[in-house]
Amino acid sequence: MEEFVTLTIDGQEVKAKKGTTILQAAAQVGIDIPTLCFLKDINEVGDCRMCIVEVEGRRGFATSCIQTVEEGMIVHTHTPNVLEARHVILDLIISNHAKDCLTCTRSGNCELQALATKFNVLNIEFEGERTQHKVDDLSPSIVRDFNKCILCRRCVAACKKVQKIGAIDCINRGFESCISTVGDHSLNDVNCTFCGQCIQACPTGALHEKEMIDDVWVKLKDEDSYVIVQTAPAVRVALGEEFGMEIGTNVTGKMVTALKRLGFDKVFDTNTGADFTIMEEANEFIERFTKGGVLPMITSCSPGWVKYIEMNYPELLPHLSTCKSPHQMFGALLKTYYAKKENIDPKNIYVVSVMPCIAKKFERQRNEMQNDGLYDVDAVITTRELSRMIKQANIDFTKLEDTQFDAPMGEATGAGAIFGTTGGVMEAALRTAQDTLTGEDLEKIDFNAVRGGEGIKKANVNIAGNDIKVVAASGLANAQKILEEIKKGTADYQFVEIMACPGGCIMGGGQPIKSSKIRSKVDVRKLRAEALYDIDEKSTIRKSHQNPVIKKVYKEFLEKPGSHIAHELLHTHYIEREKYRI
Repeated sequence: MEEFVTLTIDGQEVKAKKGTTILQAAAQVGIDIPTLCFLKDINEVGDCRMCIVEVEGRRGFATSCIQTVEEGMIVHTHTPNVLEARHVILDLIISNHAKDCLTCTRSGNCELQALATKFNVLNIEFEGERTQHKVDDLSPSIVRDFNKCILCRRCVAACKKVQKIGAIDCINRGFESCISTVGDHSLNDVNCTFCGQCIQACPTGALHEKEMIDDVWVKLKDEDSYVIVQTAPAVRVALGEEFGMEIGTNVTGKMVTALKRLGFDKVFDTNTGADFTIMEEANEFIERFTKGGVLPMITSCSPGWVKYIEMNYPELLPHLSTCKSPHQMFGALLKTYYAKKENIDPKNIYVVSVMPCIAKKFERQRNEMQNDGLYDVDAVITTRELSRMIKQANIDFTKLEDTQFDAPMGEATGAGAIFGTTGGVMEAALRTAQDTLTGEDLEKIDFNAVRGGEGIKKANVNIAGNDIKVVAASGLANAQKILEEIKKGTADYQFVEIMACPGGCIMGGGQPIKSSKIRSKVDVRKLRAEALYDIDEKSTIRKSHQNPVIKKVYKEFLEKPGSHIAHELLHTHYIEREKYRI
């Protein structure tokens, strides 16, 4: 039986479970205590001291994010002493912080900025020498500007605890302390996978994506360039949040309208690319399963995950599907099939992918992602970058009418939509695999066992009399568990889906950033995932192989899944990578 204690917080009687922190108990009754370094279940260390409170009968302050409640405890959260101490703490942090808020990518969504406004920090009392750090912008995905770092260590905790990578940590001591990598080298030269979970954890602008907005604007103004944009499934259920809409709102129609107003020549749907991926991936799995290929086969559409296995488990690379990710497949088809159909020189086509993922920026410039000397995709921008472009163009997003993706490459299925959440790739592949193996149009298309927010989801499915064991894992810490099983020979799975980001693409490093307060109160993953499943359920076609666009392209160009031309354009290979280039 659970034990409870009764305490008083700001005059309110609170009944809380034994072991609950003061911060949690206060939240139960709607009392807000400010935090900065706190990140629920990830970074609960009390370093910043913004959450201090007074407890009657005790000297000094208690750090509410780590101090547990006790029977009869009397807590005060906003006495004059507490408010003065918080003001001093903020003053000290800001005194060693770059003050370029107007030009910072996090302006308006910065937790430090919000607290400074809330506590009326108008002047810096503790002026003095400020530490100067180099800006690391060598990677294709992440920019580190630790002149804006407040040493909260939230990024370190996300990298170590959530992803189990440990690419960054606190180095040096005293005034020289900073968050950096082994030997203070660039993220480009260490074991970073570019998943971007550190960006999601950061409360300031110390970490952000490598922007490509200016490159896209240049091409949109170039009359000789035919600029095509494609949007990933996870983007449409998160973009609205950047304009004040509720978490998980499906803004597909408004997003398409905004992209057309920005001046793109064609607006296509990466969900169509996902349907192509399923055609190839399901065929590849069936080939391996029926003909004795390398099993389990592991999905390869998450570039952060692919980089992880290349660096950490290169001996298991034969288990990876050879399929390119959806946006890369789509880019390859746009510069071949579509270019030929529309009589456009592929050299003039500029493909922009709007992705929830910053690792896609790394993926698009891999040498393997080319055909005839042309990259499949020319630029990758995140959900956040697209929102900034829309704001730059002075478009009132919430008042836009809904329009449809352009034909002929804008038609997708519900199966393509669920790619954006963990378990979705697995479920979409199983829908096509079961119809292919049975030769029937089966009514069972929902595989609920691989749905949900758990980091690892296992299921047994029977297809055409074959028992197939599958597992869907999200987050690199969970990926490690699955890979260790495969490495030791104890895994009995045949098909494995792995996503680098916990929850899948909907929680990618390029998605709208939520403050620690929101993340403590709301299940962001659940709301975004529900929106994708709703798109799937309302779709007229919910199986990739039934997409008329897919059928047409295979008939006119690709011949069949796994054909020679399909392998040339839609498949790739992966390589062993050094963890450290230092």
